[in-house]
Amino acid sequence: MRRKIAGLCALCCALSLTGCAGTTQSGPDPAAVDSPVAGKKVAYIMQMAPSDIFQMWSQSAQETAEGLGMEYDAFFCGGSDAQWQDTVAQCAAAGYDGLLLSHGGQNYAYSFLKDLLEQYPDLKIVTFDTQFKDGSGQTQTLEGVTQFFQQDAQFAQLLLEYVCQELYPDKTAAGEPVNILKVWVGPNFLSPFDRRQEGYAAYEEAGLIHTVETIGPSDFSNAEASMADITAATLAKYQPGEIDAIWCCYDLYASGVYTALTQGGYDIPMVSVDICNADIEKMAREGSPWKACATTNWNYNGEFGMRVLALELSGDYDAIIDPMTGECASWLELPTTVVTQDMVSGGGINVTNLDTVAGESYTDRSWMPTVAWMAELLGD
Repeated sequence: MRRKIAGLCALCCALSLTGCAGTTQSGPDPAAVDSPVAGKKVAYIMQMAPSDIFQMWSQSAQETAEGLGMEYDAFFCGGSDAQWQDTVAQCAAAGYDGLLLSHGGQNYAYSFLKDLLEQYPDLKIVTFDTQFKDGSGQTQTLEGVTQFFQQDAQFAQLLLEYVCQELYPDKTAAGEPVNILKVWVGPNFLSPFDRRQEGYAAYEEAGLIHTVETIGPSDFSNAEASMADITAATLAKYQPGEIDAIWCCYDLYASGVYTALTQGGYDIPMVSVDICNADIEKMAREGSPWKACATTNWNYNGEFGMRVLALELSGDYDAIIDPMTGECASWLELPTTVVTQDMVSGGGINVTNLDTVAGESYTDRSWMPTVAWMAELLGD
């Protein structure tokens, strides 16, 4: 098989798409694969740029698609909502059978995809981190479309459990709340952040934590530097011991917090949601305040999404199971895990080999959706 990588993928050029970067690769010979989806054309279309974890996602989705005999393309749209919508529309018009769509905006995804499916009723769609809201802000669904997300509330809860049980067990045992500087933006800024707030609020309501103050970036075009400045200014207001830990809803913001802590010489532990190679490197440094990240397994995320899309294409909707409930559903959530500083401090760890240190919860595959023909083809 021949892999073609360029500033624009061959298909993208043929469709006159501009401003997105893509990869394309032909699948195996459909005639040689005993698969109900053999020969189907599928695409992964990501609104964001190809970061470490989303490249992992695309690679695992591609391997899954090709293992099932499908042809796979990937498009990254550089953070442009317009590019994302244009790419989706052009792929639908080009005759793709299935689309795996990531990070569509909740202010447009529902109406856009609703109109698209009316025009292309045979098109199969699976979305990741894409909320469906109508013009009045009400949550909606689209028949035949499966939505899946990371279990965002669990992100917050697992990190706060780590803070309370591992970093401050004595305070927790004594019934004293742990004092948290909260890094968050909301409400209604980004749906995953709002869902993470639900998990955070549960710990507040239980009296296990006390939020000293909530801060977030003032400049979203340079969020990391903005968070470094804001965190430094905030910490200067407090005496030692008044802040026990810093909880960050997003690792980009956490990187700015890390800068403020290390440059200011503060002895305050911090934890964050999401992970990348830069996070791991900072966590692994000697004396680092960055103690833990909560994440999903990004290799599994891409495989999961492509399996769900293949099950839609084969009509096996009853095999699309929510990992968190074990029930057939069109709204699915992926289980999360905590990666601690101890796990990565030995050196040589990055997002591609995190499975070697992150424990059973990170490598558990028991929730991966499958049917007999898929299991045979993918070696389940």
